[in-house]
Amino acid sequence: MTFTYFLGLGSNLGDRLQQIISALAALAADTEPIAISSIYETEPVGGPEQADYLNLVCALKAEKKPLEMLQFAKAIELDMGRETGERWGPRPIDIDILTAGLLRLDTPELEIPHPRLGERLFVCLPLAELQSEFKPPGMAMTVSQLAARLKDSAAVNVWRSREDFLQDLPEGVWAGNP
Repeated sequence: MTFTYFLGLGSNLGDRLQQIISALAALAADTEPIAISSIYETEPVGGPEQADYLNLVCALKAEKKPLEMLQFAKAIELDMGRETGERWGPRPIDIDILTAGLLRLDTPELEIPHPRLGERLFVCLPLAELQSEFKPPGMAMTVSQLAARLKDSAAVNVWRSREDFLQDLPEGVWAGNP
C-alpha cells in the first residue's frame, strides 16, 4: 500500500541548510518526492535555550507503512548525528511524520496526525503552502485556518522561498518537485 506523507523537517545545529538538504536527499533515496515548502526560520518551542530552527514541510509517497516510515526517518536522524538528549533540545535534524494520507493512528511509538500539528505555526504555515485546504484527520479546521489562528503565537518567517530553495538544491535531490 502506498501512503502520501507530509513530513516536518527542522534543524538548528551546524549548517542548518545543509542538514535540511541532506535529509531531503536521504528521504528521496527511498521514496517518491512530491513537493517541498519554503524554508521558515522559527524560534524554538519548549526545551532549553537554543538557536533558531530552519523548518520546512515536504510531501512524498512511499510504500512504507507508518511505523516503517518512522523507523526510516529515525535512521536518517541517527545517520546525520542526532543524539538522544533533552526533549525539544537542539538537534542537527528532526523529522516528524505529520500525516499519512487520511490515516489516524495512535500507538505508543507513533501518533498520526502529529499530536501537536494544530498548535505549531512552524508546521501549519509550510503545510498550508503545500495544500491550503487540507484538513488533517480528526481536525475541524484546514491547515490554512489553523495557521491563521496561530499567526501571533510565534516568530515564524520565510527564510528562503520555495522557488529559491529549489534552485539551491543539488540536481536530483528532490526531483519530484513540480
